[in-house]
Amino acid sequence: MNTDNRYLWNHKDLLDVSALSQEDVLHLLDLAQSFQEINSRPVKKVPTLKGKTVILFFVENSTRTKTSFDVAAKRLSADTFSLAKSGSSLNKGESLKDTALTLQAMSPDIIVIRHSSSGAAEYIANLLPCSIVNGGDGWHAHPTQSLLDAYALRSVWGSDFSGKTLLILGDIEHSRVARSNIFLLQLLGAKVRLCGPRTLIPRQTDFWGCEVCSDLDKAVEGVDAIMCLRLQLERQEAGLLPMLSEYSKRYCLTSDRLMKANKGAVVLHPGPMNRGWEIASDVADSEQCLVLDQVSAGVAVRMAVLYLLGTRNN
Repeated sequence: MNTDNRYLWNHKDLLDVSALSQEDVLHLLDLAQSFQEINSRPVKKVPTLKGKTVILFFVENSTRTKTSFDVAAKRLSADTFSLAKSGSSLNKGESLKDTALTLQAMSPDIIVIRHSSSGAAEYIANLLPCSIVNGGDGWHAHPTQSLLDAYALRSVWGSDFSGKTLLILGDIEHSRVARSNIFLLQLLGAKVRLCGPRTLIPRQTDFWGCEVCSDLDKAVEGVDAIMCLRLQLERQEAGLLPMLSEYSKRYCLTSDRLMKANKGAVVLHPGPMNRGWEIASDVADSEQCLVLDQVSAGVAVRMAVLYLLGTRNN
């Protein structure tokens, strides 16, 4: 395992990838690659963060992200404690501020927070002296998801993303995953294309510098990777989606559509997948699909994040 102490990590928190430089990102991904080696050992544990405390404060439901952070922290020998809204005083009407101050009184080193309100992680970070990791806040950002996606793509593309094009497919408007990936992949040199129903494409795409295409059969042409986003049924209830059968007909990633992408194109998905609506089962189960690689990358990337924050004052 290589943890280069010559690199100076200047960030107290990880709230959004927009706060990171390209050098920060590349160092973090290199570090994650070192930690990936630990995950293949018979004994998957190192004493790097022994004595450190990580609180997993998940006000919004999560399985993958929460479990991944828990595994990552434990493999670094940190002590972890989980708190959900149902088990906290937030469920009794306590303010987020008072709950956060209560957690800080327990002297944690790092708090990982997931919250349904955009800006919640930044609010906590400005309030508390410990490090805060944004595990996803509203429609705003999901920094570790975009970092693990970049890690998974780097395993296929190599370190040079220039000349590569990624298509993000689905509900862009309400996706924190899309927002974080758009910034990060462009920072690394890739081009980003967006496709989805016009009601689910945000207005600021010109500012983001992304190409927008409403026809999926045309959007997949010439891309090197396709990221499908999870379809949320509440969008249909709000009148933002056609019937599911119509959505599937127009925007489901099928093997026929995948064949129109560049040779060797890969498929990503943040999970959980709605097979048959946003992605066909044969595509989800194909060798081109990197979903399980993303899960594996998630542990290594989150180990790197916790390491950088947990050792920054050492």
